[in-house]
Amino acid sequence: MEKGWLTIALALTSLGTAWIATQRPIPFLRTLAAVFAGLVVARIGYEPRIVGDDVGTTPIFNWLLWGYGVPAASFWGASYLMRPRADDAPLRAIEAAAILFTVLLAFLEIRHAVNGGDMLAVPSLAEAGLDVSVALALAIGLERLRLRSRSIVHNAGAVLLTAFAVLGSVFGLLFLENPMVFHGEIRGSVLNLLLLAYAFPAILMLLLSYAVAGQRPVVYANSLAAGALILALSYLSLEIRRLYHGPNLILGGTSGAEQYTYSIAWLAFGVVLLGIGILVQSQRARLASAVVIALTIGKAFLIDMSTLTGVYRALSFICLGLVLVAIGWLYQKILFRRRPPEAAAPTA
Repeated sequence: MEKGWLTIALALTSLGTAWIATQRPIPFLRTLAAVFAGLVVARIGYEPRIVGDDVGTTPIFNWLLWGYGVPAASFWGASYLMRPRADDAPLRAIEAAAILFTVLLAFLEIRHAVNGGDMLAVPSLAEAGLDVSVALALAIGLERLRLRSRSIVHNAGAVLLTAFAVLGSVFGLLFLENPMVFHGEIRGSVLNLLLLAYAFPAILMLLLSYAVAGQRPVVYANSLAAGALILALSYLSLEIRRLYHGPNLILGGTSGAEQYTYSIAWLAFGVVLLGIGILVQSQRARLASAVVIALTIGKAFLIDMSTLTGVYRALSFICLGLVLVAIGWLYQKILFRRRPPEAAAPTA
């Protein structure tokens, strides 16, 4: 068959075989469905672009959508049909293929769209941010799905996607594609690339931490929450940097006004987190607030004291002191308030 029709035909054959297996419970049919799925995986291993250089330049609606989307849908359908009968090796193979094709579809479509169809282009901040966001979104979906299916494949897929998102955040967003480390232009005041690359992943990582809370070890969920906090602080700091330096974040030094803005913004962020923690009674939000405020205090004494002069230094410490006093009052009056003593029962 020409182009990618062979890939699509094999995937649909796997789905059809799985359906026949539900009508005629012959064990070999389940294995045959998994074999067809394996052939499709081998096919994309030989040519990931499905049709070579004829993928096209149209975002989304190109041969990647058909070459990966149809197999992904077919394998998800086949796994749905096969699961009620048994959780065996053929089912797990098809579930793994479904996750693989879904992930590859998302990542390759992102790469195609961001780079104008050039699949061999150098990675960028936009691509890294979208990859991390998609990985986190898929991990959230698999975390929800595994609670119903109890599938070891769904469980492993969620963990692997989470690990990819964390590594992509650390090495991609915070280092290799960080506009403060390497040259990169950030255009736009608020609706810019930083929102896509740091704010969205921070929100999704926070949602993932809540999705796994109570289902995985505490350190797993708390680590994701810490990652979300780091991305949020990075977004806030980079937006301030862009405000003072324009599109080129690595050009120019850091002025006293900029240093003061960092301190005030971090402090305000910590106060907002504390307010959220009090309103929704979230210990995690209050802990995040304490971490941010502690970082602000450290910055005030280690950086602001040596770099800020005059009114900026005074304002920095005055604002910090006022906020700390207010936080102490909140903890005393709201969080640590004691219940009034109960009246003693009257004696006869």
